[in-house]
Amino acid sequence: MTTVAALLTLEDLRRHVLHMLCKHDNLDATVTPLYQGQIFRSGRVCGLFFQAQGPRRLRTYALWAAEEHRILFYDSTGMRFAETRLSDAPEAPALSARAA
Repeated sequence: MTTVAALLTLEDLRRHVLHMLCKHDNLDATVTPLYQGQIFRSGRVCGLFFQAQGPRRLRTYALWAAEEHRILFYDSTGMRFAETRLSDAPEAPALSARAA
């Protein structure tokens, strides 16, 4: 499933990722923890890695490839179940500034 979205801030992006991951596994987004980490290429931030944890060690993932303007969603078995193409997104350099 591929969708198109305009996510202008990092908070918008996080909300979208959490919503998609929780919707796929019927989890309650208000109590599901979402963890994130930075993805580096050649020493600079090029995206974010997200992980949502559910009951019974359920873990689903999403990768935001900032340079490609897309978010890839994976289930707990590693199979891709969705993709979001971004018409507008936060700038990747903004990630480095926030991390510092």
